[in-house]
Amino acid sequence: MGNKKIDEVINTALREEIISILKYDDEVDANSIDSAMESFQSEYIQLRDKFPEEATTWEATINGEVTYENDTILTIRLDYYLFTGGAHGYSSVRFLNFNKEKGKELGNEELFSDIEAFEGLAESKFRIKEKIPNSESINSTGFMFENDVFYLPENIGFTKEGLQLFYEQYEVASYADGPIVLTIPLVEIQKYLIPFRS
Repeated sequence: MGNKKIDEVINTALREEIISILKYDDEVDANSIDSAMESFQSEYIQLRDKFPEEATTWEATINGEVTYENDTILTIRLDYYLFTGGAHGYSSVRFLNFNKEKGKELGNEELFSDIEAFEGLAESKFRIKEKIPNSESINSTGFMFENDVFYLPENIGFTKEGLQLFYEQYEVASYADGPIVLTIPLVEIQKYLIPFRS
């Protein structure tokens, strides 16, 4: 709420993410949350009319919360759940990071002063958490990193506990494993982060 540039940037980013989550058919040109909701409902109604004996009610739930804020950075986490039939629904998380001073959304690469060095630290922390020996490949215990090489997830966001790396279901492990989450305390990574450099 407000008239600052950052307010518009945040609201635009949230609107785009919610539309992306709700838009069931990529052929539909949804440019508002209302039109994305209508698209979601329309697809359900078409399916229900075509297969009335099989159709179950669809569901979409999206919740947002500010997980971190200081003078420079604001992070919003969107938790969402979708059920569009089948054996189970799909739940996930999206982090949105903003530079309040510059009035812009930050891509993951813009969070780091040295992303390669951070990735090395993250792999070390990941191996410790998941009990993967340094002498073994990253996939030796059942993970599914492409080309057997560690990489950062698409979802990275600041929280009160630290910088959270959130690997979606299927991103590096099976659906049964659920999301894989690694949180690294900020005090351990300040030298790698652009917003926290002195």
